[in-house]
Amino acid sequence: MQPPGKTLDTFDLNRLPLALGRKLRDLCSGHFLEEATNVLAFGLPGTGKSHAACALGQAGHAVLFVPTFQLVQHLLAAKRDLDLPRALPKLDRYELLICDDIGNVKQSPDESEVLFTLLAERYERRSVLITSNLVFSAWDKIFRNPMTTAAAIDRLVHHSVILELDVPSYRTEAHETAATPTQDIPAVTHQRSRDAR
Repeated sequence: MQPPGKTLDTFDLNRLPLALGRKLRDLCSGHFLEEATNVLAFGLPGTGKSHAACALGQAGHAVLFVPTFQLVQHLLAAKRDLDLPRALPKLDRYELLICDDIGNVKQSPDESEVLFTLLAERYERRSVLITSNLVFSAWDKIFRNPMTTAAAIDRLVHHSVILELDVPSYRTEAHETAATPTQDIPAVTHQRSRDAR
C-alpha cells in the first residue's frame, strides 16, 4: 500500500529543474506502462524519490508499492518454501511494481538471487519503478556479484526512463526553515521610572 498523501499535487515541482518536472508530469499519465517501460529514480535521501514514485502510481493502474527489503524477504521465504514459481506470477497482477529504496538493501547471495530473478521475470513484460540513493557504479553493494550486477542493470535500463533528483534534501530544508527565526525580536530592557523611586 502506498503512503497516503504522496501525489503529484502535493509534490513541490518548483524544487525540480524545469525539464525534470515536465518529465515527471508526463510520466504521471501512466503511458509508460503500455510498453513495460521501467522508471529509475536516483537521488540522495530526502530529495523526493519515494514521493515521486507514489505520484506515478496514481494513474489508475494496478500498483504495488513496497520497500525493497520487505519484497526480498517475501520472495526469500517463498523460495525456502519451494513456492517461488507461484509467488512470482502473483506479482504479475501489478502493472507497476514500485521497489522503494533498493540502495538500502545489502543482500546475501540468496537475497540477491531472488531479487535478480524478479527483475528478470518482469523484463519487457511489466514495469518496475526503483528508487535508489546509490548510483549504478555502487550497485555491486546490492548484488555482490559483478556479472549479476551488470545483468540486472542491463535489463532495467534497456527500456527505461531515468529521473535524477539532484536537488537539496527536502527534509533538511524543512528542518533549517523551522529552526530559523522569521525575524529578530528586539531585547526589551525594563527600567524603573524615576518617579517610582
